[in-house]
Amino acid sequence: MTIVHKAGNIHQNSDGISRCALANIPDNQDYVPSEANTQIPIEGINITDIVTKFFEEVRELHMQDTNCHILTSLLDKDSKDTSLVNALDEVWNNYYSEGRFHFFDGIIYHGTQHSCVMTLFSGLLINTILHFSGHLS
Repeated sequence: MTIVHKAGNIHQNSDGISRCALANIPDNQDYVPSEANTQIPIEGINITDIVTKFFEEVRELHMQDTNCHILTSLLDKDSKDTSLVNALDEVWNNYYSEGRFHFFDGIIYHGTQHSCVMTLFSGLLINTILHFSGHLS
């Protein structure tokens, strides 16, 4: 792709706003042929180096929260117990019915269409994570 800068009406110098991208076609002098296979295979999975104590704390907090405790029971044994499902709060029940919750290594994850994140609900734990990752310095 090539970017051509054009002079403006008032200011005759070209700037970042007055640019026009040219298509990547053979007529363009900076044409770069694309490879036939543009899909990039996933070669590995990024695993963070979080200490075991953190995961233990998350598991303990899941047992203290009513909804997380019920979800742990449902997801751990792949149970379809309707009384447990009905005991969930309405929002949690809807997410469970949609299949958004996943259970790996004793921790509940909430999934959306493009991502899956750990379910954290404790304000103290969230602030601790934000602090150690440099967001609250």
